[in-house]
Amino acid sequence: MSVRHTAGNSDSTITTALARELDVSEAQVQATVGLLDEGNTVPFIARYRKEVTGGLDDSQLRTLETRLRYLRELAERKQTVLAAIDEQGKLTDDLRDLILGCDTKARLEDLYLPFKSTRRTKATIAREAGLEPLVDRLLEDCSTDPAELAAGFVSDGFADAKAVLAGARAIVLEEISTDADLVGEVREKFFNTGSMSAGAAPGTENSPEAQKYRDYFDFSEPFTTLPSHRILALLRGESEGVLQLTLDAGEDEVYQGMIALARGLEPRGDAADGFRAECTRFGWRTKLQVSSGVDVRMRLKERADEAAVEVFSRNLRDLLLAAPAGQRATLGLDPGYAHGVKCAVIDQTGKVLDTAVVYPHKPQNRWDAAASALAALCARHNVELLAVGNGTASRETEKLAREIAETVSTATGTRPTPVMVSESGASVYSASELAAEEFPDMDVALRGAVSIARRLQDPLAELVKIDPKSIGVGQYQHDVNQALLASGLDSVVEDAVNSVGVDVNTASAPLLRRVAGVNATLADNIVNHRENNGAFSTRRQLKDVARLGPKAFEQCAGFLRIHGASDPLDASAVHPEAYPLVRRITEATRVSVTELVGNTAVLTRLNPRDFADDTFGVPTVTDVIAELDKPGRDPRPEFRTASLADGIEKISDLAPGMVLEGTVTNVAAFGAFVDLGVHQDGLVHVSAMSDKFVSDPHDIVSSGQVVKVKVMEVDVDRHRIGLSLRLQDEPGEPSGRKAGGENRRQPRKGQAGGRDNHGRKGGGQKQDRAAGSMADALKRAGFGR
Repeated sequence: MSVRHTAGNSDSTITTALARELDVSEAQVQATVGLLDEGNTVPFIARYRKEVTGGLDDSQLRTLETRLRYLRELAERKQTVLAAIDEQGKLTDDLRDLILGCDTKARLEDLYLPFKSTRRTKATIAREAGLEPLVDRLLEDCSTDPAELAAGFVSDGFADAKAVLAGARAIVLEEISTDADLVGEVREKFFNTGSMSAGAAPGTENSPEAQKYRDYFDFSEPFTTLPSHRILALLRGESEGVLQLTLDAGEDEVYQGMIALARGLEPRGDAADGFRAECTRFGWRTKLQVSSGVDVRMRLKERADEAAVEVFSRNLRDLLLAAPAGQRATLGLDPGYAHGVKCAVIDQTGKVLDTAVVYPHKPQNRWDAAASALAALCARHNVELLAVGNGTASRETEKLAREIAETVSTATGTRPTPVMVSESGASVYSASELAAEEFPDMDVALRGAVSIARRLQDPLAELVKIDPKSIGVGQYQHDVNQALLASGLDSVVEDAVNSVGVDVNTASAPLLRRVAGVNATLADNIVNHRENNGAFSTRRQLKDVARLGPKAFEQCAGFLRIHGASDPLDASAVHPEAYPLVRRITEATRVSVTELVGNTAVLTRLNPRDFADDTFGVPTVTDVIAELDKPGRDPRPEFRTASLADGIEKISDLAPGMVLEGTVTNVAAFGAFVDLGVHQDGLVHVSAMSDKFVSDPHDIVSSGQVVKVKVMEVDVDRHRIGLSLRLQDEPGEPSGRKAGGENRRQPRKGQAGGRDNHGRKGGGQKQDRAAGSMADALKRAGFGR
């Protein structure tokens, strides 16, 4: 079988597999794979090739792209394995079919196990000593005592019957551990029916480091229901030396029975029963239990990583697509105590106009001088927004901002609006090479104030300058697979940037790098071309940028906007390749492009089918008409801020029963964290989000959303705040209970107990005792430490 023929079969198999996984047609998959192979980006395909893909969205395309890479790697590995086995002269037709039929890398490696070139093992040495005939005798009906049979195989290295039987056992154990079907069956049984137990590592129960894990000192849960955040918490506790984890497969006899049945080691009532029993026991304890345990750990970690990256990605997308305050002069305030409040004023375009450092808080306490100086700055530069970082001294600084706003309002008649802004990642940006290039003569501390001000104006444009992992919207981000995390977050940033579009005449190089088809070199070349030749006046001028060829232009042109261009289409999401389509529409309507743009009365009367042809299908025509109606529309919501309550500045100011406004900072699998302006986020547990069962907190809230919550629990000593979105809830009720009933999924038929919002079994199972507590969920999630 030639490699080319096999590769062709692989492509066909991959297409079928992807179509089944995505629940789409094979034609859609085949067309999409072709587009990806041609170098087209996911944002470009999703927006401008809907006819080709049958309307696959960016999420489906990302999944297809990821799975395509995996299946192609699997196909390549199959060829490597086939070649290696064939070279040994052991490749049979049946084995070839089994290998080609593998749908996972784990199954493929199971099949390859017996043929791997390895170091000399005990089994290898035993075979070389001629002990295989003895094994055959012992595995058949045997009426002779095994020790007596073994005496006939004594040789160099196997000095007595005991050593000979140990060698024979080593051969059987190796056959057990390389039986692909048996290994796979046992592994799946282990994973699907086993559980993870945890306890305090000896001598750590009372240590300060162990207290955050004390809910796991007596813990057990099935592998199949362990959620991502709990897996990562358990593994972190183990790595810190305070938890001892045990993988419980269940009854040993069950697995030994599986081994005996698969390898012909069942009891027969003959002389070799003891030998066979010993082989099954050793085969389980020393081989398959160990390898299955390693596999379970790997699968749990992979599952936890994928779920954590998904949570991180969704939070990041919400943050990037948060409502921009717009092009308004802004004063950024980076709060601090001893080192003062760092301040920076930026104009409507983000250009730095002025900077200052004031010391309103302890130990200097120069409140009046700080308020006077900042009020003067605001009046001088017509500041409309006061962006206050939400870190240390934020509430005190927010109070200062409100006083400044009143002072400015009295003096000028215009009141700047104070807004609390997440400063996560600002310090990372401040010390970055990018910030040094942008502000070479500015103090590092002041750069943070600039970043805070800019991220209020346009969160997307500013946050793309920061490594997504440093923005702080995920769980256990340092514990998950970093390559997987980076890849997932990069995709989110790319999709977010391209969904909004980029003004090519004002965008920074970091923002341009996220545009489809634009790499770092092209981004720098666009900026250099703009600086050397002036602003772009048409999209066609992009072709004059060094190294921006036809393919790159095709990919990026629709996402780069030129406001004020002579052709209004250059400021829209209409791709230049579709300009002829617009001309046909103008001819049919007898309305110029300028008059057509935004002309809802004319556009709503158009039938996309009247303009569809072999080049532009109905989906593209529909998109073009919609874009003409609202050109360059921003998918982000309108700007809104939370109204923080006066006098609530620290946890001790909170009291159960209070109803407050706050901003969602993070959404996890078990709930959402809300900033109330007290230096510690509160947790709305998933069980306190709705009167109905909530399977995914993202269905209820998103990062950056302003919400109204009721304070349910306050633990000042442990810095814990429990909140509820159900304002009718009363403090003191169990967090899993809502007014008037339970917020729990009903048990399935035949199930002893239901599963709560953590997915744990009810009825007789050892429970994670903190599961129902919002405060304990906060600790378990690893936040707030």
